[in-house]
This record gives sequence, C-alpha cells and structure tokens, in this order.
Amino acid sequence: MASIDWTARRVTIMGLGSHGGALGAARYLARQGARVTISDTAPSEALGESLGLLADVPIARLAFGGHDEADFRTAEFVVVNPAVRPGHPCLQIAQASGAKLTSEIELFLQRCLVRVVGVTGSNGKSTTCAMLAAMFTTAGRRVWLGGNFGGSLLDDVETMTPDDWVILELSSFQLARLSEGTPLPAIAVVTNCAPNHLDWHGSFAAYRMAKQRLISGQSAAGIGVLNQHDGSLDGWNSVAGGSVRDAWPLERLPSLAVPGQHNRQNAACAAAAASAAGVSDGAIVTALAEFRGLEHRLQFVAEIAGRHYYNDSKSTTPEATLAALAAVDRPVWLLAGGQSKGVAFEPLARAIVARAQGAALFGAARQELHACLKAYAPNFNARMSERLDKALAWCAGRAREGDAILLSPACASLDQFRDFTARGEMFCNLVRGLAPRAAR
Repeated sequence: MASIDWTARRVTIMGLGSHGGALGAARYLARQGARVTISDTAPSEALGESLGLLADVPIARLAFGGHDEADFRTAEFVVVNPAVRPGHPCLQIAQASGAKLTSEIELFLQRCLVRVVGVTGSNGKSTTCAMLAAMFTTAGRRVWLGGNFGGSLLDDVETMTPDDWVILELSSFQLARLSEGTPLPAIAVVTNCAPNHLDWHGSFAAYRMAKQRLISGQSAAGIGVLNQHDGSLDGWNSVAGGSVRDAWPLERLPSLAVPGQHNRQNAACAAAAASAAGVSDGAIVTALAEFRGLEHRLQFVAEIAGRHYYNDSKSTTPEATLAALAAVDRPVWLLAGGQSKGVAFEPLARAIVARAQGAALFGAARQELHACLKAYAPNFNARMSERLDKALAWCAGRAREGDAILLSPACASLDQFRDFTARGEMFCNLVRGLAPRAAR
C-alpha cells in the first residue's frame, strides 16, 4: 500500500482506544487526504483525552457508543485496532463489501524507509526493546521506539533519516493482521513463545503462527535472533526466511541491575540484535550495565517496615509470573489475578505453592486461580478478594520483616483497569499509602 494515493479514500478506523496507535493512523491518513471515519463502542466521554488530541485533525465522521454497519459497508479501507477479534461481524461486512483490512503498524511498515528491528515473544518484549534502545543510544545512533511499546511512529515517519533505526515491539495481534507483502523488519527478535491470548487466537497453534510471522516472512537478507536459552523456540530455525543468530551466551553479559534469569535472556537477545545492527560490543556491555529497567516490570516500589514491595503489573501471563517468582530472592507473598486469557493456571499453581508464603487472588480470575491452588495444595495459604486494595492489605498484614510482597498478576487487567499501567499505578499508590501507617 506504499503507493496508494489516499486522497478522498473512505477509511474507517475501528477502535480509537487510548494507546496512540489509532490516533497516529487517523492523523496520518487525514494528512494524506483520506476521508476518515472513527468508530468505537465506547461513549465519547470515555475517549475525551484521545479526542482532544484530534481537535485539529479533519475527521469526516465520529461514531461512538457502538458501531454503525454502514461505516464498514461503504469503507474502502478499515484500520483495525489490534484487540478487535478476527471474526467481528463488522469486519465480515467490510470484507464482503470489498474493503481492505489493515492496521496502524502495517501502515507504518509500508511507509517507513529506515531500518527496523522488530521484537516479539510472549514475555520480555518491552524490556528487550528498551535494552536495545539503550544500546543504540550508547553507540550514538538515533533510535525510534514504538509499536506495542506505546504511541504511533506514523507521526514521526516524515522526520526519520536514513541513519536512524526503529525498534518495534510487536504483539501477536499486530503480527496476525499483517497482510502478505508487508515489509518486515530487517532484524527480528523472538524472546520466547508460551500459550497466551488463546481467547483471541482460538488455539496455541494460531498464536504461535502469528509470532512466527515475524521471521517466516523475512527476505533472505533478513536476520532473525532466536533465544536458544528458552526451549519454547526449539525448531523455529526451520521456519525462518532469512539467516538465524543465537542470543549471546549468558556468561558474556555484565552484571545487571534488573533481577532474574529471564532478564539476562532478554539482555542476551537484545545484545545479539544490536550486534547484528553493527553496534560495538563495548556499547552493548555499557548500556546493559547502566540499564535500570522499566516501570511495572519487577519494579521495586518501596521498603516499608522491612517489607519489600514489587510492582510487576506487566506480567499478564503465567509464564511471566513464574519468572518473577524465580527472580525475587526472598520469601514472597503474591498478588495475582485479573482477566484470564484462556490459558491453563495449573503450572503456575504448582510454582506458587513451591515458592510463595501465600497468595491473594483478585479480579475476575480469582476463583479459577483459587481452585487450581486448592486442587494442588488444599492447605495452601490463599485468599480471594475482589479488589486489589483488599488483596494488598491481606498480604501486608501477614508478611514478616524481610519478606517481599509481589504484584505479578499472570492475567490481563481489563476486568477492572484501563490497562496494566493503571493497575500498576494503583498498586504503587496503595503501597505508598502504607508508609505513614507503618511509621505509627
């Protein structure tokens, strides 16, 4: 679609959301002369912040509080929010009427003329992207960070220069929607692959195929970095379109400020990708030694009355929570729960029993998690609470000096929160509210 003249083209953007992707697509397409319709099931008052950012953009039509089938029947193109399920009736109407389905990330890849590193995996994508960005910056390269990491790079595509690099975090949703022929990143990184988003993809095979799209669709000149330290990627070399490189050996890495073996694997993947892009070993090692991690990813929040509080709200899969439990080197009280993604909790339940002192289970998945724990260990110290604040209070009331209280939900946040960031921010605020009480 790089050669499309968007002038007067009828484009419906399905799902405005609040993460910036649809906003970037709307601004970009409107600048190109398209007649843009934005359709969202949320009421306009719930999208006030996003709408404010479109105040100076000539949008042809805004439709909120539900989708109007006519907006899809008359569209030539539909830009689909990644979270929209593939079988949505409005998408079927659009396709039956001859519309082309696309996405914000596909629009960007079609338009982007600079070199791109794409990162995917069930866990560790954001941290790996941030480590990569630090390596490029340390080496004196200008780097643009986007994709699922947050915000749209379509706003910046005109100002990128040939010497720049783009780092994209790519979710399974985004990869599954890429059309054949979409230019894929020159360097692709896969950190791991474990069951996730099965409620969206329908099966692990479909989810895995979406992840493999990043390397299977590469040209022969492409480079794929596969994490050989994680057995979930065994055999993936055979589907790669380009050449394959292993992640760095773990012993080659410097000491890291971010805890856990999983973060060492993330660093090893980032190092191999940066090296493939021409970044020197010295810059890679320096960047890793100085890397301090990201918010909501095993983020140390506070020590209060000798108890250590960690915010790992970004852990939205059981595998991510398993990694967090292994990374914290002190007795742990776990807060887990939220909205299930349709994956099995039994392996996580066994790890919780083996590793944690107790677990407070909250949100929509609390009963399912509780049942798994009790089926495995009937006497394990677990408590169900509908809300996060009650779950935290239960853990804080039982933890001893020297213990850790860890929010690592293993579930999505959308049952009670806008996103994992809002969940993590609430946890941090609740923890900080404990300090005066502890002082008394």
